[in-house]
Amino acid sequence: MTDEHENALRAVAQNPEAFVAYLADLQRVLLGIGQNLETLQRETRVHLRSTHVEGDRWYHARLRALPLERQLADVLRHLKAVTAGLEKGAYKRRAHDDEVNALPGKRREKALEKGKKIPPALATTNSAESVTASAESRYGGPTTIFDLSEKRSA
Repeated sequence: MTDEHENALRAVAQNPEAFVAYLADLQRVLLGIGQNLETLQRETRVHLRSTHVEGDRWYHARLRALPLERQLADVLRHLKAVTAGLEKGAYKRRAHDDEVNALPGKRREKALEKGKKIPPALATTNSAESVTASAESRYGGPTTIFDLSEKRSA
């Protein structure tokens, strides 16, 4: 039975639509459990806070109920986080599949853009022109007022 279950989950993991449907089913079950826990939390709170022992002050029942109330609130908070995580996981699985399907097109576009770049033969002539242009620019001239006479030493 374990092998059959693993094979079924393997098939679900490979199909994005089945994966999303499976996570939606899990989320639906967990949300139903969450509703039952919320009802249980309310009823437990009412019962525990109304249980008084002889000699209690008015707040003793509340203090005795707080640890259990906190625990149930934590369980509900974690359950809501799990259901939100399932929803996010389904979204990310679908986004991953879309990205994988779009990847060949992106690669073709990138190859076309790369092919449109300047060929190397033209790039060398352009670089030679830029060197002469930079020599003629103001940065290639004298750097101080003492160099204005353009003395050249041998």
